[in-house]
Amino acid sequence: MKTALVLTALLAIAPAAMASSLAGMWDATVIVNGLEIPFKIELQGDETNVKGTLFNGDVKFVSTSGRFENGSLILNWDYYASKLEATLKDGVLEGKYVRIGKDGYYPFHAKRLVPTPASGANVPSIAGLWEVGVNSPKGESAWRFIVRQSGTDVSAAILRVDGDTGTLSGTYKDGKFLLSHFSGARPALLEVTPESDGTLKLVLNGKNTMTAVRPAEARAKGLPEPTDPSRHTSVKDPSEPFHFRFPDLSGRIISESDARFRGKVVLVNIMGSWCPNCHDEAPFLVDLYRKYHSQGLEIVALSFEEPEQLKDPARLRAFIKKYGIEYTVLLGGETDEAKEKLTQAANWNAWPTTFFLGRDGRVRGVHAGFPSKASGELYDQAKQEFAHQVERLLAENARTSR
Repeated sequence: MKTALVLTALLAIAPAAMASSLAGMWDATVIVNGLEIPFKIELQGDETNVKGTLFNGDVKFVSTSGRFENGSLILNWDYYASKLEATLKDGVLEGKYVRIGKDGYYPFHAKRLVPTPASGANVPSIAGLWEVGVNSPKGESAWRFIVRQSGTDVSAAILRVDGDTGTLSGTYKDGKFLLSHFSGARPALLEVTPESDGTLKLVLNGKNTMTAVRPAEARAKGLPEPTDPSRHTSVKDPSEPFHFRFPDLSGRIISESDARFRGKVVLVNIMGSWCPNCHDEAPFLVDLYRKYHSQGLEIVALSFEEPEQLKDPARLRAFIKKYGIEYTVLLGGETDEAKEKLTQAANWNAWPTTFFLGRDGRVRGVHAGFPSKASGELYDQAKQEFAHQVERLLAENARTSR
């Protein structure tokens, strides 16, 4: 009898023990285009409700559901339309990160995080702002490289006109910093080697070699400045009201002539739930809407998605739920159709892009892209510019009608 009770008790605690064997922080990698991209993942919860957390700096991306049964782990991130499938054996997780609806997957490997002592070697200081000369498909001549450093540890980001890479983090070893990022999207590996002339040699994803210099040196050499996101995109005819007419997620057609927008300041945000920089921007737009909606602000997101997502916009619904979006979200169509549907835009090529409409419905400003917290002061600056533009437009004659 006593043996049976012990066995019953052991069987009852087995699932919890199995789940607790996963709990904690793990050192993980995904393999993308032959490159190993290291990152951290935190696991917690019980057998039927395991959660996995990915990180963009201190921003957390928590799985929407998960389970751990018979040594097999499955985690779902509905707002990414992705999942992690792995098997635990001898303390190691092996499996794959699957981007649902996309071709292929990323092989995944993880083992428990073991803190390593900081190196006592002399570490060069690379903290601060740098500029990188480029010739990008978007017409840019320079990007920004933002670095924060504490001893051997570095976190950084490359900021383009459409947004940044997310937080690239890593340490100094053997004469260079090895930085990486994976938060469920935009996997990246960056080698940073300080050169004797004070520049930095950057190798992105094992193939793109660039040189970073301090802004003062770039100006002294006559190098062009990074693109101003408020000047990158415009409209062909600023005197014409901005038009949109698309269905919401229930199929109802919504246009700029609807009563809800009449006489209001409207931000028209071009985005997609597949777009990492749109994930960076969404929490800020949510806060902006909540702060200024009662004063006359409306926000309309025109979401362009893949064909399968348009048939069933499950990822977009999860995106809306994750960020608590209360403003209007419309289905703009397929991503490849965006340019032909946004006929009033000039030089539009950044996801996301936000058009600022005055109370008369005309475009009063356009902001290309949006940085994440990884861009530090430039992230704060972008938020301030948005807020100042909204406040300025709200302050204009509220009786102006379309």
